[in-house]
Amino acid sequence: MENGIKKIEELETRLSALKKFLKIVEKNLKMKELRVLMSGVDFWDDQTLAIKISQEAEELFSEIKSYEELEKGIKDLKEILTFLDDNQDEQLLKELDLKYQNLKLKISTLEFQSLFKNKHDKSNAFISIHAGTGGVDAQDWAEMLKRMFLRFCEKKGFKVDILDLNYANEAGIKSAEIKVRGPHAYGYLKSENGVHRLLRNSPFNADNLRQTSFALVEIIPEIEMKNNLEIKDEDLRIDVYRSSGPGGQSVNTTDSAVRITHLPSGIVVTCQSERSQHQNKENALSILKNKLTKLELEKKESAEKKIKGSNKAEWGRQIRSYFLYANRLVKDHRSNLELSNVDQVLDGDLDQLIEAYLKIEK
Repeated sequence: MENGIKKIEELETRLSALKKFLKIVEKNLKMKELRVLMSGVDFWDDQTLAIKISQEAEELFSEIKSYEELEKGIKDLKEILTFLDDNQDEQLLKELDLKYQNLKLKISTLEFQSLFKNKHDKSNAFISIHAGTGGVDAQDWAEMLKRMFLRFCEKKGFKVDILDLNYANEAGIKSAEIKVRGPHAYGYLKSENGVHRLLRNSPFNADNLRQTSFALVEIIPEIEMKNNLEIKDEDLRIDVYRSSGPGGQSVNTTDSAVRITHLPSGIVVTCQSERSQHQNKENALSILKNKLTKLELEKKESAEKKIKGSNKAEWGRQIRSYFLYANRLVKDHRSNLELSNVDQVLDGDLDQLIEAYLKIEK
């Protein structure tokens, strides 16, 4: 009985902290204001504004509902506890423990989601992977990272479009461009932005010598182009070439792949996922616009580094190291979190690393 009271008090304390952090009282007031607006006869006269308000209301409703369901769950627990005052029924004890465990999990989930507080956390994301120092090992490492992110996205139920893959001659990839679509895709993936370092005994040399390899991962949000960012034609160099796969064999027989270089910034974007040159060009321009918009945002927010995180993606400033020899482990250099389940991490189990990073950012 006493144990049950302590469990409920623990949940109430955590939920009370969440109520304050999520600003549930303020959101309820905002929800009432939006409902008044949405009930107006002229609400749909401006469809763009109406859709924006409707989406905001839907998001607020979802957050408030999640909190209120937890509040109701704790109330139900208290009612079960009152029955246990006079009756130590085994079935009731099992029900109490089951509901407690379920509520504990839901509160933990909401606490995790509450870490997504930055402007673009709800957005889709683009992942750019580039092999760095380390020759063939680095190219193989870039391929391993690509697989890690694809497995992570699969587990989260995110939709993935591989926009570009630049295969290496011997093994692995030189670079990859991937679009990820799903709730809080950028919020989840932004922790991966930076240099990833691999230390292992190389399978690509006869003596199996220890090798250190690097790969650069850049994560950018898909940003809504409010003013449709203008890019001057004279600022672009557009090259078209034939799409290719592993070993240089042709994927198709037309020059459908597109490489766009933005001359003022030096940003290069390639896309070859579609058979249509026009579609590849559209995709490449979309990525370029997001990268340029992100650059502008970073300039304005450089003090807080809200978009790119707390580390620049520069060689020698790795955010994480993966040790695949001796005492195998993964170490994140920002949170100092160390994990021994290296194989699980490389199979896309990134939640602990992401949560540790988000708590530091918060």
